[in-house]
Amino acid sequence: MFTRWQNPLIYSLAFCSGFSIMGIELLGGRILAPFFGSSIHIWGSIITVFMVSLSFGYLLGGKLSTRAASLKRFGTIFVLGGIFILPIALYANDIMQAIFLKIEDSRYGSLMAASALFFIPTVILGMLSPYSVRLLVKNKNESGQVAGVLYFVSTLGSALGTIITSFYLVLYMEVNQIIFTFSFLLSLLGLIAIFADKVTKNTAMPVKDQEARHV
Repeated sequence: MFTRWQNPLIYSLAFCSGFSIMGIELLGGRILAPFFGSSIHIWGSIITVFMVSLSFGYLLGGKLSTRAASLKRFGTIFVLGGIFILPIALYANDIMQAIFLKIEDSRYGSLMAASALFFIPTVILGMLSPYSVRLLVKNKNESGQVAGVLYFVSTLGSALGTIITSFYLVLYMEVNQIIFTFSFLLSLLGLIAIFADKVTKNTAMPVKDQEARHV
């Protein structure tokens, strides 16, 4: 019974994680612009930091998924991601000002600032994709198909996160408000996954008891 809604839940979470990652990455340009400008090397710094941090996240998520993967741990990663993006809104100006005063070259200053602001939360969010694959794959013969569908869903979320953030959210909300919204969304999704894991375990116990009685 649980598998009927487990997979849709995981796909939905993967979609939202992709949406949030690209939304935050897109906001990076606006966050860094007041101190470092908005030239191409600023975006080069942002994209580099996100690509490197995602690669580490994929590596760590894949390793973590081999150790008793569960929706509870999956949800915990979401909650941690929501928590660790909060400093972007709370301390970005202080961090960038300190870096701006110490590093004159905007290329390296922007790279350092992007690393300080985005590296840790993006590593955490990057862990979600391989962990999702582990939760979804039940048969090794279907692993390729499952991974393909998952990356389709998460990449579609990234595309919509990019277009919605750039076309609409920045017009009606301040950057910090958008960051807080992403933080709340990720944390809420994580709590939903943790609750779903608890419900699953509670419903599975009576079923096992009934099977034991029949035996």
